[in-house]
Amino acid sequence: MSHRLLDKARRRLEAESGCRANPWGGRLAVALVYPNTYRHAMSNLGFLTVYHLLNSRADTLCERFFLPDADDLAEHRATGYPLFSLESARFLDEFDLVAFSLSFENDYLNLPVIFDLARLPWRAAARAAHHPLVLAGGVCAFLNPEPLAEVMDLFAVGEAEPILPDLIAALQGQASGRRELLESLAKVPGLYVPSLYEPTYHPDGTPAAYQGARGAPAQVRRRWQENLDASASLSYVLTEETEFGDMFLSEVSRGCSRGCRFCAAGFLYLPPRERSLENLVAQVDEGLCHRRRIGLVGAAVADHPEAAALQRHVVAQGGGVSVSSLRIDALGAQEVAALADAGHRSVAIAPEAGSQRLRDLVNKGLSEADILRAVELLAEAGIPNLKLYFLIGLPGENAQDTDELLRLVGAIRTLWLEAGRKRGRLGHLTLSLNPFVPKPFTPLQWAPMAREKDLQNTLRRIRGGVARLANTEMICESLRAATIQAFFARGDRRTGQVLPLLAAGRNLKAACRELDLDPDFYVTRPRGKDEVFPWEVIDNGVRRDYLWQEYQNALQGRSTPRCAPGCRRCGVCG
Repeated sequence: MSHRLLDKARRRLEAESGCRANPWGGRLAVALVYPNTYRHAMSNLGFLTVYHLLNSRADTLCERFFLPDADDLAEHRATGYPLFSLESARFLDEFDLVAFSLSFENDYLNLPVIFDLARLPWRAAARAAHHPLVLAGGVCAFLNPEPLAEVMDLFAVGEAEPILPDLIAALQGQASGRRELLESLAKVPGLYVPSLYEPTYHPDGTPAAYQGARGAPAQVRRRWQENLDASASLSYVLTEETEFGDMFLSEVSRGCSRGCRFCAAGFLYLPPRERSLENLVAQVDEGLCHRRRIGLVGAAVADHPEAAALQRHVVAQGGGVSVSSLRIDALGAQEVAALADAGHRSVAIAPEAGSQRLRDLVNKGLSEADILRAVELLAEAGIPNLKLYFLIGLPGENAQDTDELLRLVGAIRTLWLEAGRKRGRLGHLTLSLNPFVPKPFTPLQWAPMAREKDLQNTLRRIRGGVARLANTEMICESLRAATIQAFFARGDRRTGQVLPLLAAGRNLKAACRELDLDPDFYVTRPRGKDEVFPWEVIDNGVRRDYLWQEYQNALQGRSTPRCAPGCRRCGVCG
């Protein structure tokens, strides 16, 4: 037994403030697993909300598991001590349900490690009656579940609030065996049981169909929480040992009305929903009892009509505000003043592309004048540091687009430095470059990802331009990590076979070669108009013909207005 591991977990639990799991008492026991470290998990509002919802019920209990950090992982392997829960040090296979929270495709690489430490069979078909059921939830579960279809027993398709009550009721039903239980779960709206579906493929390797059996629906419809005020989402557990340890996080909204054509969250979480100011004030007032800084979370925080009023309320109570996202064309003098009053020293904005052509392609709805106006407002407010998010490798991107990006950065830097000279202190400009990854259920799902060689050339060109600019730096997501992300985001069931090999240290090309798979088939291949997508076993509510038309609009540079109450274009609200 590893006493150091247990003592560390005990100290970590004692340092938290918030919910506590109670003794089991015959209740349904759920192991909530985050396939990354404690530090990452405890910044995830979805993870914390599910933990709270389960432990608020009288008939369930939830305990947490995390990927051990490097030192702890080495000790687990050296001692052979299994993975255990934070709350009671019970082992994973003692629970009724093991629920993974999956937010990022790259975290899939940690799953074989967790299964190994938990002594849980990797493939669902290899688990016996005494093993717990294994579920995946989180955004990846309803973005594209298929790469994990032979690993997970079931997936939660959509948001936790409407799914959990029906899931728990089904698990507490009268099913006599594992197979019967899975068949009953498949009838629950929002639950996908992949073992009840048989994929077939065309001779060229593209999917032909997904056929459900034994009462499973042809497609599993995503479920979503209509009224956000009915269920809070906030920092139910607080700890210093996290990326946002000095903040209390409060969800402002879900979804986004803007329709950026590359953004999975913008389409997966339709329709856009907002909490009322009254609800938000109650959440942040609770938060101010624990932390003096409030983190406002949402895909489009600045679009909330009461965003500035909420920030003023926090400041009036003596608190500070951090905002997860700033929409450039939603920033006015009032909003920027609220940011400055709240003590922001750094802000991030996302032009997404340097050329107007590419901004029109992704439906960003921004002109260069809009971007420079927002930069000028932020600079005049005295915020010293600015971070700019750009995508590289967008469909049709060329050298002229890269030159336009560098020219735009130069114009932004000039404004920023002029404002810095006026206040006697130069600020810092950071370019964050991220390879475009085509995501399911977006208009650009038909587009290929750029080849790594082309991305390297673009980065080299930008790096050369930025190197000449003082007070300016460039950071970039790993091209290898982006390629792996695309491989699983666009993959079918066959791609899941690669995971144990990647976890063992092989690179993607070597692992695919060993399994007779072609990574370019999944990553850099354009999709045909009528091609069946693996993820279409899920129905997220947005019509396919609408997404295809938006793809054509993208290629022709036509803009689409944001959705508004009463909009019926995409099908979600129809």
